[in-house]
Amino acid sequence: MNDDKLWKVFSEYIRLRDANSEGIITCFTCGFTANWKRFDAGHGIPRQHKATKFDERNVAAQCKRCNGFEGGKREVYKEEVNKRYGPQTWEKLEVMSRMTCKRDQFEIDVMTAYYRKEVEKLRKLKGL
Repeated sequence: MNDDKLWKVFSEYIRLRDANSEGIITCFTCGFTANWKRFDAGHGIPRQHKATKFDERNVAAQCKRCNGFEGGKREVYKEEVNKRYGPQTWEKLEVMSRMTCKRDQFEIDVMTAYYRKEVEKLRKLKGL
């Protein structure tokens, strides 16, 4: 199944979620700040692990340097996940990432529609 459309809208959702009302984001792993359009939706546990690819706890706004050139800064990411979502969250995500996950087209379409609505809400709420 192709989840490219889902990824596009999910990535936008994550960056809008993490932006303030002026559209500014602080990088999850280094503190760099800039407009939300200049950021990536970075994964703590890599995207190839399908079970955690679209888990909101595993994805946060990262500057392109941290997400790309710095390889995601996994150790810092792990600490920040546990700060944001509570102790042991990272460990739970690691266990989850090893599970088999096969989304069919219907599930991908439902998730895509859900995140489209969430993006619309956030754009309206934040005026972006």
